[in-house]
Amino acid sequence: MLQDIDLSVKLGKQEYKQAMPELELKIGELQRQARLLKLPVIIVFEGWGASGKGTLINRLILPLDPRGFKVYPILRPNEEERLRPFLWRFWTKTPAKGRIAIFDRSWYRRVLVERIERSVSKEEWNKAYQEINSFERQLAEDGNVIIKFWLHISKKEQKKRFAKLEADDKSSWRVTAEDWEHHRQYRQYLLATEEMIERTNTHYAPWTVVEAKSVRFATVKVFETAIRALTNKIEAMEANRQDKPVAQNKSGKPSHQVKARQDKSITSLLGTVDLSKTISKKNYETKLAQYQKELRSLEYEIYLKRIPVIILCEGWDAAGKGGNIKRLTGNLDPRGYEVIPIGAPNDIEKAHHYLWRFWNHIPKAGHITIFDRTWYGRVLVERIEGFCSDQDWKKAYQEINEMEEDLTNFGTVLVKFWLHISKEEQTRRFEEREQTPHKKWKITEEDYRNREKWDAYKEAVDEMLLKTGTTYAPWTIVESESKYYARIKTLKTVIDAVSKRL
Repeated sequence: MLQDIDLSVKLGKQEYKQAMPELELKIGELQRQARLLKLPVIIVFEGWGASGKGTLINRLILPLDPRGFKVYPILRPNEEERLRPFLWRFWTKTPAKGRIAIFDRSWYRRVLVERIERSVSKEEWNKAYQEINSFERQLAEDGNVIIKFWLHISKKEQKKRFAKLEADDKSSWRVTAEDWEHHRQYRQYLLATEEMIERTNTHYAPWTVVEAKSVRFATVKVFETAIRALTNKIEAMEANRQDKPVAQNKSGKPSHQVKARQDKSITSLLGTVDLSKTISKKNYETKLAQYQKELRSLEYEIYLKRIPVIILCEGWDAAGKGGNIKRLTGNLDPRGYEVIPIGAPNDIEKAHHYLWRFWNHIPKAGHITIFDRTWYGRVLVERIEGFCSDQDWKKAYQEINEMEEDLTNFGTVLVKFWLHISKEEQTRRFEEREQTPHKKWKITEEDYRNREKWDAYKEAVDEMLLKTGTTYAPWTIVESESKYYARIKTLKTVIDAVSKRL
C-alpha cells in the first residue's frame, strides 16, 4: 500500500505562501473553540527517520497558543516506564478537556521499533494492537479528537537526508548508528508499518499518510487534515448540544432515580452468599500472625522478581474495607506498598477520562498498590447517583475489562474483593459507630442516603460482578458479617494469588 503512494507530489512556493496564512488563522481559531468547548485533542506524528516530524510539529504549533498544548517526544522507555504496562506512560499524558497533546512518536513504537528489534515477543506486539485500539476507542468515546499522521518518504530519500545531516557539523549528531540500522531494515519496517496502519486505521482514530518528500506539500496537508478533523468534531458537538433532548425513561424521571427493577430473572451472585461463616477469636489470631508473616515474605519475593500486585477493595459501607486493608498491610514493609483511598474526583481528574486518575496510581513492577474503592465507582455510585450518563456507565464494563486485561497482560497480580454484609448488619454497624466516640467520624449522612438505595445498589453490584468477573481478573466475594473471617479470607486469597503467580 505505502509503496504505491506517489511521493513526487509537491507544492510551489507561491501557492504555499498563499495557502498558509489562512490555514494558520483557522487552526488558531479552532484551538480557541476547542478550549471553550472543553474538547481534548491528541495529534500523533509517526514516520520514517528524517521524514520531518520535528519540522512539521514546529510549523503546526507556531500559530497555536502555547498555553494550550504540550509536545511529548517519545523515546525508548526509561526504567520507571519499563516497570509498568506499556500504555501507562501514554495514559498519564492524555490531555485534559480543552487542551492539545502532540506526540512526536507514540504508543506505536511497540508494533514498529520494539517489534523489529525483537525487544518484545511476538505475542506482546500482537496483543498491543488490541490494547492500542481499545485505548484510542476509549479516548474517542470520551470526546477526544485523535489525529494520526504517518510521514512517508522513500528509502532513497531517507538515505539522502541522512547524508545531508551528517555532512553538517551542526546536525551530524542527529544521525545515529541506530538510524542507519533502521535504514538498512527499511523493507521490514515498511511491511510492519503497513500492518500497523491496516490494523489500527479506525473510524474513531484514522491514519493520514503524508507524502513528506516536499516539506511545503506535507505542511499544507497536515494543516488541512487537522483543520478538517477539528471542524467536523466541533460542528458535531454544537449540533448535538442544540438538538439532543434530555434522555428520560418511561417514568419521566432521570434513570438514576428509578428504583431497582427487582426482576427475579436477574442472576444474583450476592443472593447465594453464606453470611453465617465465622471463625473463633483464637483461630483468627493464630492465622492472622501466620498469614501476615507469609505475606511479608511474598512482598520480598515479588520485589526481587519484579511482579506488580494490585488489590481492589469494594464493598458495602461499613463492610470492613478499612479493617481488612489494615490487616493486609500490618506486617508489610511500607516501602513496598501504597494504599490509595478513592473519593469523588477533583476538578483536574474530572477534566480527563475517568480512568486517567487510576492509571496515575498503577504500581511499578515489584510493588503493591491497594485501592480503597476503585474504578468500579463508575458502575456503582456514579450510576446510582446519576453522576454520569447511562451510556457512560454501560460502556464502562468493557473499558474496565480492557484496562484489567492490559494490566494482567503485563504480568500484574490483580485481586478484586467485594465485601458483603446484610442490610441488617449494616444497620447494626452504623448504630455502633454512632455510639462509639472514636468511630463516630466514620458515619455520615451520605452513608444513610446510600442505605435507602440498598436494592438499587444490590442490583448494580450483581451486574458488576457478572460483567467484570473474568478469567484474568475474577472477583472474590468476602463473607464479612464476621470481621475475623473476612480478614483471614482476604489475606489467604492474596497469598494464594501471589503464590500462584510466583
